[in-house]
Amino acid sequence: MSADQKKKISILMINMFIAIASFGIVIPILPSYLESINQGGMAAGLMIAIFAAAQFVFSPIAGKWADQHGRRKMIIYGLLGLTISMFVFYASDSIWVLYLSRVIGGVGAAMLIPAIFAYIADITTFDQRAKGTSLVSAAMSLGIVVGPGIGGFLADYGLKLPFLVSALVSLGAVLFSVIWLKEHDATDANPKLAAKLTDEESMLVKIGRSTKMPYFIPLVITLVMSFGLLAYESVVGLYLDNQFDSTAKDIAFMITATGVVSVIVQLFIVDRIVRRYGEVTILIAFLGVAAFGFLMSLFAGSYAMFFAVSLVIFLATSILRPVLNTLISKMADGEVGFAMGMNNAYMSIGNVIGPLLAGVLYDINIVYPFILGLIMLMITMFITVAWQRSRAAKASTAV
Repeated sequence: MSADQKKKISILMINMFIAIASFGIVIPILPSYLESINQGGMAAGLMIAIFAAAQFVFSPIAGKWADQHGRRKMIIYGLLGLTISMFVFYASDSIWVLYLSRVIGGVGAAMLIPAIFAYIADITTFDQRAKGTSLVSAAMSLGIVVGPGIGGFLADYGLKLPFLVSALVSLGAVLFSVIWLKEHDATDANPKLAAKLTDEESMLVKIGRSTKMPYFIPLVITLVMSFGLLAYESVVGLYLDNQFDSTAKDIAFMITATGVVSVIVQLFIVDRIVRRYGEVTILIAFLGVAAFGFLMSLFAGSYAMFFAVSLVIFLATSILRPVLNTLISKMADGEVGFAMGMNNAYMSIGNVIGPLLAGVLYDINIVYPFILGLIMLMITMFITVAWQRSRAAKASTAV
């Protein structure tokens, strides 16, 4: 990569790190906080599902706006939405106001995430795409490492303090972006087409159009995989608290450790294995690894064993997510913003249904969300294998 590319990617990495770290601060104390306001598994699931629902509704629009108005504006507006969300969360103990804050945060995330990955696609060549995507993904993982560690420390001084600090750190990301982030025009974007489609297409039409795109099956894989993973992630804090009497610091330590693994993998491994084996082969292999991790979680009888299993699961997901993003951006033609917006929308569908169902199942039996996650990952793996075989058959026929 050139010096200019490295500079721009570094700015995006710092930007993403600050945004994700600000959110990660609240993760370890959320179970204790929900219990303090007499809420349980259903509320924990809704916290994620409502965020994801807002993301889903707004993502295709935000993706088109990123093509039409530029990546920089969407990144700044997205960070501002996340900042407002955390200030609202800090200001109230009413569960309905907290849900409202998650709607605001979801809209912010819908603006932020597709714009950042579209920006990466703009400034990298086809061969550099996996490297650029994995670097930004590593910054996300590093934010998840640092944020919960800070949150676990701040919890000793009050359950509400992490929310205030999170809001202030997120505000810092807004100011950083305004000062340092410069606009970069996509060489293959079509602003007039983006404007026309943004005005004319409804959400259902956008989703319908995505079914005809070459990257439709990867979108489906994103949806089903997100369903299974968020079923796990939405209740894992409550599960640790219930099963092993884990404290906020215990939860923070586990999230930090799994985040360190994610950072190392995304910085030094993802690009190399994608170049050697290709995106689809990596998807199939690590969907299998993640499913194995879910299976082993059912037999984890101690915090230490569950910790080890979580390392396996997060190792797999730290590879799966950037690989899917890379694959979809490579298959998009002229509308990377739209493609990444739809990727975010499909992910959000899974993020809505998974936590909602997991919250209900958790209140019935605390191991049911992990069984659900295992089933969904197995389905995702079978879809990916079938798609790969179909592509191989078409390629051989064309030859």
